[in-house]
Amino acid sequence: MTNTPSGKKPSGSDDGGLSAGLQRLATDDGAPLRIGARLRNYFLTGLIIVGPVTLTIYIIWWVINVTDAWLKPFVPRIYLPDTYLPFAVPGIGLLFGILFLTVTGALAANLLGRSLISFGEMALDRMPIVRNVYRALKQFFESLVSASASGTQQGFQKVGLIEFPSKGLWSIVFVTGETKGEINIAQPGGEEDLLTVFMPTGIVPPTGFICFVPRRDVKFLKMSVEDAAKIVMSAGMVVPDYEARLKQLAERGIRTETKRPPPPAPGTTPESGT
Repeated sequence: MTNTPSGKKPSGSDDGGLSAGLQRLATDDGAPLRIGARLRNYFLTGLIIVGPVTLTIYIIWWVINVTDAWLKPFVPRIYLPDTYLPFAVPGIGLLFGILFLTVTGALAANLLGRSLISFGEMALDRMPIVRNVYRALKQFFESLVSASASGTQQGFQKVGLIEFPSKGLWSIVFVTGETKGEINIAQPGGEEDLLTVFMPTGIVPPTGFICFVPRRDVKFLKMSVEDAAKIVMSAGMVVPDYEARLKQLAERGIRTETKRPPPPAPGTTPESGT
């Protein structure tokens, strides 16, 4: 076996990086490890590979089972495969739930559906406590669906840092846009250019603070929203490789420039070349 030169990796090959990482787990500066240390590293490597896949499958399976437990009792037995098969078929409740939401959305698109929805909202508005809960939940779902429909980059436009909770300490925030409406008008002075930012609290993404911060106090970052979310959800243990990201963007720009056709010579037209 021959050692490859330091710092050189096969270009465009993720398998080469994985193989190099596994080789580093098996050796320590080129010296063979003891059997116990080698087995420990093999175990940790297997945990890294199998752990995320197992947890992902478990979460999906849990969501399917919970949805089935909620929705299956409302499905007529004639439509359940369990009635005709000797075993239970998972996902039927989830399938009927998606179908029910699709049909509800289709009915709400016509005049009769809108009339029924308006009548239901009028009934809820007459209930003192229920109407506040309903309005808050409705606004939340409308914002969530709007952000999902337009893409994550539109819901959270940029990533930045603000000085919080005290001077010299910085926190990651997601910039959602410019502050408009009454909040922007009612600020002291009324001339400050404010940005609306969402500051997540630790590893629980849905929770956080909505802040209205002067633009000059926000330090914008070049990292993507997905990379910032990884930092927040991993409590800072997963940090994107900034240099690798810049190199990837530079290579993408070089490939784009290479694919562009050369400009026509002076005095010639692109069609004729003369």
